[in-house]
Amino acid sequence: MAPRANWKGFLRLSLVTCPVALYTATSESEKVSFNQLNRKTGHRIKYAKVDADTGEEVDNEDIVKGYKVDTDTFIEVTREELENVALESTRTIEIDEFVDRSVIDPRYLIRPYYLRPDGKVGHDAFAVIREIIREMNKVAIGRVVLTNREHIIALEPLDKGLMGALLRYPYEVRSAEEYFDDIQDVKVTKDMLDLAKHIVNQKAGHFEPDKFEDQYETALIDLIKQKRAGKPITAKVRPRGENVVDLMDALRKSIGREGAAATEAPKKSGKKPRKAAAGQKEMLMPIAGKKPANETAAKKPAGKSQRKSA
Repeated sequence: MAPRANWKGFLRLSLVTCPVALYTATSESEKVSFNQLNRKTGHRIKYAKVDADTGEEVDNEDIVKGYKVDTDTFIEVTREELENVALESTRTIEIDEFVDRSVIDPRYLIRPYYLRPDGKVGHDAFAVIREIIREMNKVAIGRVVLTNREHIIALEPLDKGLMGALLRYPYEVRSAEEYFDDIQDVKVTKDMLDLAKHIVNQKAGHFEPDKFEDQYETALIDLIKQKRAGKPITAKVRPRGENVVDLMDALRKSIGREGAAATEAPKKSGKKPRKAAAGQKEMLMPIAGKKPANETAAKKPAGKSQRKSA
């Protein structure tokens, strides 16, 4: 089934317009999720909306939005009043300017989206906008309204489509000064930098997302599989951090350790680490795993395993 668009409308550059659809580029649906249960009964916990003072449950039609002025004072805002201030440009991404990618502060990036033509028309106009952004090596800055709020969106070519990244407004980004002002001004010597550069060169590589494994997700899957199999759960010994006494000595030891790791690397198995999505699919299989072919034929096939909610 094709993914459902989060937003549909038009992409416009001056007088060039085309219908487009916006899709989220990331998903966390593959991650292990938990429900809250009553320890005594094993039943799921249900939350009710109650009046903070009377403790009585409130129906959805009686719930309105309110802006908190102080501890006990709220300004009530109705749905009709919110609709009156809703932005009119809810169906158009208007490209306002083009900027260099390098000038976009990473702190302003929120989440990525995919943008593609919607329907069979408008592919020519979409291609023109996409290719002019690619040719000029720029990022297009526009505005899009999602969930009744206007967001800044940065558009850049990705394969045959466009990738859009929502950007934060300045008031949403905290100043770094309040966090960094107390950091001491330390003079780093050339010897220390040379040793550190050597470590960096030993660790140099290319970013390949497939080689990274979500170790916590894998551990969660293993934990659930062990509990389903009725195996005892034992706590792991956690490594303790070491205090750095001599920084130069620590740098030298790091060089030796990284060099040894690089030497041993070819001896390791070339298998790729298990991905979280694959790990979850394994939860669909019986805990004991597959039996040898001759043993399977001799025994009666087991019933179909069912996936239970974590």
